[in-house]
Parts: sequence; structure tokens; C-alpha cells
Amino acid sequence: MIEEIVPDRVVAEEAFSDLPSGPELGLFPEEAALVARAVPERRQEFATVRACARRALGRMGLPPAPLVWARRGAPVWPDGIVGSMTHCKGFRGAAVARSADVASVGIDAEPDQPLPAGVLDAIALRKEAIWLRELTDCHPGVCWDRLLFSAKESVYKTWFPLTRRELDFDEAEIRIDPLTGTFTARLLVPCPTVDGRPVHSFTGRWLARRGLVVTGITLTRVRTGAPSAALAGGVVTA
Repeated sequence: MIEEIVPDRVVAEEAFSDLPSGPELGLFPEEAALVARAVPERRQEFATVRACARRALGRMGLPPAPLVWARRGAPVWPDGIVGSMTHCKGFRGAAVARSADVASVGIDAEPDQPLPAGVLDAIALRKEAIWLRELTDCHPGVCWDRLLFSAKESVYKTWFPLTRRELDFDEAEIRIDPLTGTFTARLLVPCPTVDGRPVHSFTGRWLARRGLVVTGITLTRVRTGAPSAALAGGVVTA
């Protein structure tokens, strides 16, 4: 699913259940220390999503390496690599790219189910809440509130490696296009600069399938004569 919403220069791997125990699922000591006190289910998902990431890195010709986290849980990637990981019930996925081609990538997966009571009020701007009601009325079949949450998570995962600053839910305004499978995120705080150009917004792709919603943003490097943010492609599939 992730490969459908990121461009070719991004390598993605995913799993719809935890991988069975074996050499591929083994953790480096640095990784094992991070989840030493976690419940078995958490350790298993932690190991599976890193196995996905190592598969993706291996397709790029890179050897296995520990993937620990820094502040706010942001993954620490090998030199010259940017990437993102996500996991939810029934899905684990990772996407990686070379930093020479891609400035940042953010992916997120969520169950295609309504958000728990009270969560939408905590994450949605007034305009977003209005747009969600319109989407629900005109395009039933997707849990648009959960998709909004996922898009905001992808925005954060794209933003944080560029700025190393927090980004609250109310600091980016999301507009979802139900027909093209895209969304835009207008940043409401001072924007980052990428390749010498300010990036005022992100554009991403979304997909709903197999009881999941997935979102992804790929901020590619500027090429001569190209816009500052050439972003990921994909389609919507019910």
C-alpha cells in the first residue's frame, strides 16, 4: 500500500501481521534495550517494523544496521538516508530514500475506524471539522476523521526531521481531496527552508483499503527549474 502513495525514488516495505521469529526479526542490542521492559506484543511490532525498514534499506544496497530513536521517537537512519516508519493494528510499514534525492518523507497507517470520542475535537481546526462533515455527507465509506489524524501524523513525521521542532495538531491545516487521493497541509507556523527555498505547505497522498487508511508525504529535493516541493504520487482505492 505504501508504494502506491510514494514516488519511485522511495523504497517501501510493509507487513500485515508480525513476522515470525527468526534471524530477520532479531534486534540489535541497542534496539532491544529500547523495548526491554515492553510487553511482548510491543516488542514484536517494534521488531517487525524494523525488519521492514531493513528490507527496504537492503533493496538500496545497504547492510543491516540498528535503527534506534531520537527525541520524540524519530528514527535515526544511516548516514545519507531519510525515512519513516509506522505501525498500527494489522499493519507495519517503512519507507526510505537517499537524502540526496529526498529531503524528508513521512508515512502513517491507521485503522479505517472512527476516532475515539473527544479525539477529533483535540486535533481538528474549525475549518477542518466543517470539511470533514462535508466529506462524510458526500463521500461515505471512509472514516475521514481518522484520515485527517493520519495525515497530521504524516505531516509531523515530514516536518520534524527538517526542523527538529514540535508541531502541534493546530499548526497545520489539512484539506483532503476525496477524488484525487491527495491532501494538502498548509503550515501555520514559520516554515522550514529546503534547498534554499521556503516550504509553506506539504502535499501528500492517501489510500483506503483492507480496513486501513494510509497517508504519505515525500518532499523531494529541488531540481533546476523544478518547484520547491515535488511530492509523492498515488491513487485512492476503496
